[in-house]
Amino acid sequence: MQIDKLRGRQLDQLFDAILSLKDREECYRFFDDIATMSEVQSFVQRLQVAKMLQEGQTYHSIVEESSASTTTISRVKRCLNYGNDGYQMVLSRLNEEKEN
Repeated sequence: MQIDKLRGRQLDQLFDAILSLKDREECYRFFDDIATMSEVQSFVQRLQVAKMLQEGQTYHSIVEESSASTTTISRVKRCLNYGNDGYQMVLSRLNEEKEN
């Protein structure tokens, strides 16, 4: 994992902070303080691209709908195909919640 290079007490503290959030409103408040709007938008866009790729959408339709660059789409696709299944795990859980 690439993130292993950053693994340690400080990154653990960040993840623990995120895991301590109790609801969506707390997430809004925390991410408003910790990240720029551009950084948050990048996270949003990557998750949207991952979802669209899993749905089988083409690069062209993803660019049109998400405004993501082909570089971002390629990077997300590489993570979906060769990454640590983080996108699949989250998207699967979101789909399960949606069905319930």
